[in-house]
Amino acid sequence: MKKIIFVLFLTIFSFTTLYAEDSMDDFDLEFKDKTNEVFDPLSGYNRLMTTFNDKLFVNVVVPVANGYAYVVPQTARTGIENFFENIRFPIRFVNNLLQLKFENASEELGRFLINTLWGLGGFMDLATSELNMKAHKEDFGQTLGFYGVGEGFHIVLPFFGPSNLRDTIGLTADGIVSPVNSMGDNALHYKIPNNILETAGLKTFDVINNTSFNPYQYETIKKDALDLYPFLRDIYTQARKRQIQE
Repeated sequence: MKKIIFVLFLTIFSFTTLYAEDSMDDFDLEFKDKTNEVFDPLSGYNRLMTTFNDKLFVNVVVPVANGYAYVVPQTARTGIENFFENIRFPIRFVNNLLQLKFENASEELGRFLINTLWGLGGFMDLATSELNMKAHKEDFGQTLGFYGVGEGFHIVLPFFGPSNLRDTIGLTADGIVSPVNSMGDNALHYKIPNNILETAGLKTFDVINNTSFNPYQYETIKKDALDLYPFLRDIYTQARKRQIQE
């Protein structure tokens, strides 16, 4: 009888030990998955920059955009938005070509010619309103992703907001072909700004104009965030993945 009890004890003990080890393994794997979920070596800097960008946008950009919207009629602001979208055509055209989306690139060229020649230099988007020709927004960050380049670690850029290593490189490449960026102005003579200050001025004006249409959209997006930085980081990451897959 004692032998039977002893065997049962050993059996129960062995089962309990194995179960505990399996549970610990599962816990370790789950813990490792959570800790390794996001590679974020710049998290300290990113948090500070997120706070800076947040305060700048809420306390400066939004009030200025509201004042701007009060003075400038919506029709004029829409025309300005159309102009900036039209003039950034080289970015979309080049990146559609690089991604072998030749039909999209052709449609982008058609949109640019129609809006420039018959849309008062791009202030009217006749390609969309009259011909239902949709824009195909592609940038060099998406092009790198298209060819399998990983996003790298997350970076929050001053004024620009959430980004990553791949998209920061892409932002620089797009700036070279963009007419509203002074990079490469010695070789490309279609550039509007001549220096970095003029580039910053155009970018600021574009942001103010776009914000004026829905100045509180950002507040609506972030209202449910328990921790603003990872919230915005994850939104950006998911959005970029969808854009690359399209």
